[in-house]
Amino acid sequence: MFKELNASSYAHKSIFYNAEFEGVLSKIIACYHLILKSKIVLPNNENSIRDHILYTYLKKQWFKNEYQLTDYLFDPELPENNGRIDIRVIPVNPLINDDAYFVIECKRLSAQNQMGSSGLNSEYIKEGVCRYISKKYTSYFGVSGMIGLVVDSIDIKKNVVFINDLLVKSFTESNTTQGLKYYPVVPNFDYSYCSIHSIGHGNLIIYHLMLDLSKNIK
Repeated sequence: MFKELNASSYAHKSIFYNAEFEGVLSKIIACYHLILKSKIVLPNNENSIRDHILYTYLKKQWFKNEYQLTDYLFDPELPENNGRIDIRVIPVNPLINDDAYFVIECKRLSAQNQMGSSGLNSEYIKEGVCRYISKKYTSYFGVSGMIGLVVDSIDIKKNVVFINDLLVKSFTESNTTQGLKYYPVVPNFDYSYCSIHSIGHGNLIIYHLMLDLSKNIK
């Protein structure tokens, strides 16, 4: 069990929201398996892949009914603090208030320049992780998400090591207190992780899903 996810480490109700968010992420992993099964060809484009996940699955009533997601609304590309969040997830039963939602950011990952300042690993951190730390993207529940859309055939576990090295050596502003560490959101999926970051007077947990779509990319 991921040792930082316990009641002594976080404020009241944090464990409930972590578990709730893990439930949502487990359904995104289900979307991923359906994409692989469908063998659909996808463009090498972040927004197009995200939209396929949303409009083929997460926003469809049949999927919500079958995968117990009827208590959530999913919205893409919403403006927030001079940025645009990829996926907003609003729990609607009960609806707490308009600011109470989860944010998931999607970024492509490839084999090119994996330790470089201009590679997609760096973009994953700079335009993803660090936007949570700077509060450009909100984290109402103290937990947020990243989806790595793997568009090349790479060793994902090795790439996570590269990302962790970049977090420590090149992106100290990420305030990383624990780098990406394997965390089993669902059984039999080996590429889910958690990282912990200091933010304000507390900690932010970021869940990371690495989805290997390399065989689906044209």
